[in-house]
Amino acid sequence: MKKIFYKISSFSMALLVLFSTLSFTVESHYCGDILVDSSVFGAAETCGMEVQKTSPSSDCDITKKNCCSDEQILVEGQDTLKITFDKLEKEQQIFVASFIYSYINLFTSSESKDTAFKDYSPPPLIRDVQILDQTFLI
Repeated sequence: MKKIFYKISSFSMALLVLFSTLSFTVESHYCGDILVDSSVFGAAETCGMEVQKTSPSSDCDITKKNCCSDEQILVEGQDTLKITFDKLEKEQQIFVASFIYSYINLFTSSESKDTAFKDYSPPPLIRDVQILDQTFLI
């Protein structure tokens, strides 16, 4: 039960870090007051009613106002999570290096000494002398 709780909590914390650092842009295209298209990963498609700013004829140099508008919503994530090892002071670098070295050494297996009595089988117990004589070492 404890392992399952640890796995669920570590997965949820990883998702929290992922979503707090995620940045994206939502682009929307409006034609008048009507939403035509919105896009998260690419550019939003236009409605095809782009009006030229100047008329092609030389008689009329009146600029026309475009009724379409584009809107971009930028959602910025947090980018202050990464601390580089270079920006630490010398004493902090020494502390981090020694902590990592000592932490890694906790998980190394210690070599067991070869025991001489590994293949020795004890003699068969015929009667338990300590129980018979009622002598016990405390």
